[in-house]
Amino acid sequence: MAEDRVLRVRTLLEAVRAEGRTALTAPEGKVIADAYAIAVPGEELATDVDEAVSYAARFGGPVVMKIVSPDILHKTDAGGVIVGVEGATDVRAAFHKIIENARAYDAQARIEGVQVQELLPKGQEVIVGAVTDPTFGKVVAFGLGGVLVEVLKDVTFRLAPVDADEALSMLDSIRAAEILRGVRGAPAVDRWAIAEQIRRVSELVADFPEIAEVDLNPVIATPEGAVAADIRIILAEEVAKPRRKYTRDEILVSMRRLMQPSSVAVIGASNEQGKIGNSVMRNLIDGGFSGEIHPVNPKADDILGRKAYKSVTDIPGEVDVAVFAIPAKFVASALEEVGRKGIPNAVLIPSGFAETGEHELQDEIVAIGERYGVRLLGPNIYGYYSTWQDLCATFCTPYDVKGGVALTSQSGGIGMAILGFARTTKTGVSAIVGLGNKSDLDEDDLLTWFGEDPNTKCIAMHLEDLKDGRAFVEAARATVPKKPVVVLKAGRTAAGAKAAGSHTGALAGDDAVYEDILKQAGVIRAPGLNEMLEYARGLPVLPTPQGDNIVIITGAGGSGVLLSDAVTDNSLSLMEIPPDLDASFRKFIPPFGAAGNPVDITGGEPPSTYEATIRLGLEDPRIHSLVLGYWHTIVTPPMVFAELTARVVAEFRERGIEKPVVASLAGDVEVEEACQYLYERGVVAYPYTTEKPVAVLGAKYRWARAAGLL
Repeated sequence: MAEDRVLRVRTLLEAVRAEGRTALTAPEGKVIADAYAIAVPGEELATDVDEAVSYAARFGGPVVMKIVSPDILHKTDAGGVIVGVEGATDVRAAFHKIIENARAYDAQARIEGVQVQELLPKGQEVIVGAVTDPTFGKVVAFGLGGVLVEVLKDVTFRLAPVDADEALSMLDSIRAAEILRGVRGAPAVDRWAIAEQIRRVSELVADFPEIAEVDLNPVIATPEGAVAADIRIILAEEVAKPRRKYTRDEILVSMRRLMQPSSVAVIGASNEQGKIGNSVMRNLIDGGFSGEIHPVNPKADDILGRKAYKSVTDIPGEVDVAVFAIPAKFVASALEEVGRKGIPNAVLIPSGFAETGEHELQDEIVAIGERYGVRLLGPNIYGYYSTWQDLCATFCTPYDVKGGVALTSQSGGIGMAILGFARTTKTGVSAIVGLGNKSDLDEDDLLTWFGEDPNTKCIAMHLEDLKDGRAFVEAARATVPKKPVVVLKAGRTAAGAKAAGSHTGALAGDDAVYEDILKQAGVIRAPGLNEMLEYARGLPVLPTPQGDNIVIITGAGGSGVLLSDAVTDNSLSLMEIPPDLDASFRKFIPPFGAAGNPVDITGGEPPSTYEATIRLGLEDPRIHSLVLGYWHTIVTPPMVFAELTARVVAEFRERGIEKPVVASLAGDVEVEEACQYLYERGVVAYPYTTEKPVAVLGAKYRWARAAGLL
């Protein structure tokens, strides 16, 4: 049966192609809808007015009449749609009016007739569609439909195909989800019927890569079902060339030699200070890399005290990585030698490739890499750091503070911001990797490696695009259950400017699709660079929460209100304090303080009050996370607060009670030192802000949910 429908649709699409068309007519759309059991109303194609009258009478009620022309894509714009036509006289008049409007709209348009369609009952109008995204391939869309679809833009996206459960989840992912459940006395729609329309459309586009866009708009959803009043299908001008794929094992083998090399060659190594080749050599040597370092320079015998080779082919033994520090025009010939030597990885620092319009030069090195099986990092990068190997293969400043955070960036400037942040905040990193033009290696390769790397506890990635969105999603889904993945996707405001042939296509701006697909993959999307870095720094520090109940303990009522707002803004839940717990808190706070949530102990309280309430918050198993608001007073100075908080948290962790604790410290400059002290001891703390600590806590919760731990 499945083979029959595929053959039926394939035959139709080939016929459309043979005519040089990309847009299907409504009757052709119905053939495809019937093949995939996409519910559409009864309809017939009338080639003359008498047929129109006959078909309308057969449907026995009001009908919709639409122009059918392969040259008129937007029928409403052409005056080619009339709704609610009933009776022979009105059908005749409507038929002639539609033909007249179409001729006026486009005198050269081929007109095949007028579609006479059964008028659907009133219901909730939604849109179901699919588009071919340049990053993620086939994606399916759902949202509120009808004439307001592009005004409201209340649409959600998923990778196609989707199963029944995933299709159903899309109904809850739009802002107006409650409308579908029935509001103000209106009945709920048949949710499973809508989900089936979504699933079948996703199946259709997955089966036929040549289908660029599908639009079911509107779909009329009622308590009895969901029927597409209109179907629009557009074929792609050309099908994208598939990207070369590597297996997971192949990626891990090459990445292991890149990130844990025993031998590194520097092509373009130099004795001259100020040269990139000199900086790379000095960083490798001064950084303490224990493996072999082989300078390559045809004009030198010795570089920084090490034997230099005329070519990588002259180096004895195996080499894991070749770092290129030569001008772009010489890279291709040197890469040929790297390939002949059997070196599996090339780190291409030079610029002057696709980023400057030299696409052919970049295509040439990609072809060489594929021919010899050399994986390419770059070009146009600052290099990379693999701190646990004492490897600093870059011309930028060194960094050797080992830790659990892996950081990647597509931009050199952002890479240096990452480096400065890591140094200032004493964030230990497992790696910092530049990706540049991503001619070959990209985020999914790095995710695959960092997901398995025991030294990496959290991964943060700055990206401007994804070369293969589906490969990234696959790698993210394998990694997120083990460790958090934070993504900063740049270019949000540039989305949606492309031309599209359907409502769905117009709605599928780059960022709209990225937002939903990244969430679907379980990654944490950071709104900005600082947030990405703070999430990466804080997530490994915080224990995984065991539940949703959050309690705020604050010494200042104003901070308590702002912290409450931050909890709501991050989709977290303030605990409803039960009477017995309320009474317990009240034992430690003055009469003019306030229990409830936030627990306001007031600013004049001594350290003992802070300690007693924090202890209670950690002791009670119904509380899952603590948010602390500190107000600088002479009664409880900042470092006194920091020391007692760190001591109590450490005591409970020794007892096996680990809860996320974050803190906001308001006060004079001493609170900065107090925050650093707390952070180093497992309490995520910030001075002068109520938003940041709760945002980091929210990121931890988002990861825990995505990983299936909550």
